[in-house]
Amino acid sequence: EKPPLPFVPGMECAGTVIDCGEGVTGLAPGDRVMASLDHGGFAGAALADAARVYRMPEAMNFEAAAGFGVVYQSAWIGLVPRARLRAGETLLVLGAAGGIGLAAVEIGKAMGATVIAAASTADKLAVCRDHGADAGIDYAAEELRARVREIAGGGGADVIFDPVGGEIADAALRCIAWEGRYAVIGFAAGTIPQFPANYLLVKNAEAVGVHGGAYVKHEPAVVERGMAELFGWCAEGKLKPRIHAALPLEQVDEAFALLSSRKVEGKVVLTTGAAG
Repeated sequence: EKPPLPFVPGMECAGTVIDCGEGVTGLAPGDRVMASLDHGGFAGAALADAARVYRMPEAMNFEAAAGFGVVYQSAWIGLVPRARLRAGETLLVLGAAGGIGLAAVEIGKAMGATVIAAASTADKLAVCRDHGADAGIDYAAEELRARVREIAGGGGADVIFDPVGGEIADAALRCIAWEGRYAVIGFAAGTIPQFPANYLLVKNAEAVGVHGGAYVKHEPAVVERGMAELFGWCAEGKLKPRIHAALPLEQVDEAFALLSSRKVEGKVVLTTGAAG
């Protein structure tokens, strides 16, 4: 999605309510909130649809809240209504140390799955274990399929959560279990994989697309259910958003450079000082 120029980027933010439009109920000036936006978040103030504004959990600070909505909501949609992850199943998360990857790791554990984190360095895998991963695979140094089979006791992954795409997707598909579900989240590697349909047929498996933002338009009730469950897990201490770096808004170029370096573990957020 590319709005016409000029526009302010930023699809999520957190802060205090300045004012409410006519007819808005349940929110008041001074409330601590997070919001999902179409754009406009990289600013000291933003205009948000009240239906997409949520009161922050009491224990959550503004930095964590600013990086919560998009990744946790998208990961929940990918794992719950789309991939239908169940307790006792094995979940393989690619790019597991990134923002949405860590969210998937934590949600998978909260749902009772055995979580295998796949990342490109040992340091990133250590972060994944800190967030609940049961096992880790360094796919820069280890053969993915063999390690998944070893960890899964000779079987495969019931659900594969893939925000990466690229070459690793082909190897990951071959790790899928009988009647497994491959959730396509995005293509951080820059290349869109082409799945061999015969492999899906042989394993009676399915590939499902996950466009979390589209649920806001098509099925907003699903988004509300997801946020309620996510906030419940936050209250229980099962979700702990990781902020890799918090930079002032004036350093937005440095923030994007940090993301491009592929060294980020969790989220990078921008601060304005406006929330108080």
